[in-house]
Amino acid sequence: MTYRVGIDIGGTFTDFALLKDDAVLLEKSLSTPADRSLAVMEGLEKLARREGLELGDFLARVEAVIHGTTIADNTLIEMNGAVTGLLTTEGFRDEIELRRGFKEDIWDVRLEPPPAIAPRRRRLTVPERVLHDGRVYRELDEEAARKAIRRLAKQGVESVAISLVFSFVNPVHEERLAELVAEEMPGAEISVSYQVLPRAPEFERTSTTVVNAYVAPRVTSYLERLTRRLADAGYRRELLVMQSSGGVMTRDYLRGSPIRILASGPAGGVVGGAQIGVAKSAPDLLCVDMGGTSYDVSVVIDGSAPAEPGWNWHHRYLVAVPMVNVETLGAGGGSICYTKSGVLHVGPESAGADPGPVCYGHGGERPTVTDAILVLGFLSEDSEFAGGSFSLTRDGVDAAFDKYIAGPMGCSIEEAAFDSWRVVNANMSQAVRRTTAGKGIDPRSLTMLAYGGNGPVFAAIQAQELGIDRVWVPKASPTFSALGALAAQPSIDEERSYIVPAAQAQVQRLRELWQELDERAEGYFVAGGFARDDMTARYELNLRYPGQNWSLTVEVAEVKGARDLSFVSEATRDVMIDRFHDAHEAEYGHRREGEEPEITGVRLATSAGIPKPAFAAGFTAERREAVAAKTRSANLGAGFEETKIFRGPDLEPGHVVASPAIIEETFTTIVVYPGWQAVLDDAGDYLLSRTGEQAE
Repeated sequence: MTYRVGIDIGGTFTDFALLKDDAVLLEKSLSTPADRSLAVMEGLEKLARREGLELGDFLARVEAVIHGTTIADNTLIEMNGAVTGLLTTEGFRDEIELRRGFKEDIWDVRLEPPPAIAPRRRRLTVPERVLHDGRVYRELDEEAARKAIRRLAKQGVESVAISLVFSFVNPVHEERLAELVAEEMPGAEISVSYQVLPRAPEFERTSTTVVNAYVAPRVTSYLERLTRRLADAGYRRELLVMQSSGGVMTRDYLRGSPIRILASGPAGGVVGGAQIGVAKSAPDLLCVDMGGTSYDVSVVIDGSAPAEPGWNWHHRYLVAVPMVNVETLGAGGGSICYTKSGVLHVGPESAGADPGPVCYGHGGERPTVTDAILVLGFLSEDSEFAGGSFSLTRDGVDAAFDKYIAGPMGCSIEEAAFDSWRVVNANMSQAVRRTTAGKGIDPRSLTMLAYGGNGPVFAAIQAQELGIDRVWVPKASPTFSALGALAAQPSIDEERSYIVPAAQAQVQRLRELWQELDERAEGYFVAGGFARDDMTARYELNLRYPGQNWSLTVEVAEVKGARDLSFVSEATRDVMIDRFHDAHEAEYGHRREGEEPEITGVRLATSAGIPKPAFAAGFTAERREAVAAKTRSANLGAGFEETKIFRGPDLEPGHVVASPAIIEETFTTIVVYPGWQAVLDDAGDYLLSRTGEQAE
């Protein structure tokens, strides 16, 4: 018996999905903010005990540990990264602070810019210059560079970002500058732009490199600590880490650019969502993930959620690595409810795992969303919580609502809890509207996929507000992002700059660049235990019309197995020009047929096939009404009334649950609001639909 383990670390819980042949087992453990690797090891021990094995014996049978984490995101949210300095070309000191004229809220005249990761006193320049064609116009002044580095050292800089003009064409000065930093500041983290993002434009490359430098020490130390703990416990394979692009890769590959794991936790859920949507004949999905700390929204169209490589503003900073588009809101079960100037607010501050909501009984004093839904009867002190790992308590909950909300607002405890439920629900629905409107998508055309520990609690009522008629809740929804990590392919997506009019591109140069990327990818895949025959390489070109800032990526060829660049020929260029015109018209609604586009770079997306969890579908089981286990008083939006309570583990395919009802699964709660019903399909997944609609 062999295993594969998917892990997703959240702010409150750390989730696990164990793939055991075709079966999937779920597990959770409370996150440990002081050292998140401890929660990982605790969860692995739980899985080992469930399999009747010692941890060492269990890990010896694990073929892959695939890990998604929000540690880079948390670093940016909490602004507790490394003391960061920037070395750049003379004359470009302030480019990073000038930004792109982008403002998150154009109507807020008081909106301040984000805190400078590298303030001006820690942004220093060095005399040097490389031209756009790679020729060295001015040699690097090493003495001046050493003086600048020593100034950074005196300021206590822990991590240095290096971004020089046109280094993506010729990195000779960046390479030498990195050597000088290593000599003058031994032990400092070094982020070099030609490794992090070897392409134009200048601001995007510099911003990405600075953010990489800021998060690198925390990410690197965490992954090294986890790798060491796994090895000490008996794990003998490479740790695979989820990337923001939706693929996974080895720890060694991410060593120079840990920025690639930003938003890697939510990306796992989107990858799994795309695959389950295709299986359920619902390829157009609105994926909503509500955990203990955050609420993540993403859109899957036609079974795909492609990584966007350029304009990714994440936590108010431009990060231009390939990234699945996920909008994150500070709204989760641990989000704190409070009043300010007579107005009720929920989040973004969270009680997290320590101390957690008041009802956890771990010392929390301020009311949270979880406390609110306990008061409303969605949850109960009598029910198992988090797989039975602990029980909820009402002790202190009423007093917390009275002190912080009911008292100041002059309402009852129940009204305070209900209004908190309404506010957090409105916040999440508004986040969905922003995400879909920004893409020109009508949410009514989508099927909602709800997951996370709290996603199914709010799913149907949100869908109703958004005009969505169908909601899928996977049986694995409480740890769906961890399961999605198991569904992700090992992948490397990189590019090299080559700026030239398309008709003048040198075939030999294209081959050289693609071969360089291919050999680099193959080295990491082989080190990770993947054979060349397992690899699929997708060769692409970035093109744009003259005068445009942004490029479109056009696929040239896809090759499985052995490297084969025979497709690169003079004819390739003409075909690519035609494809670019078509792609531009599809993206922007027009084409400039008479203009010759220019190539800005070559791109190679490489992946390998691995065993994945199977997502099934179908409604062949006989429909029959489910029998409730008990009832309790709950307010599902229309006042308190006796509500049927069903045990999820007792339900089988074909069972129908009519509203109003609450389904208590092992790690989550599914609320069937008035006007809705739930049906279990052949795979045991829940389809929530408006009453009277036929489930297909």
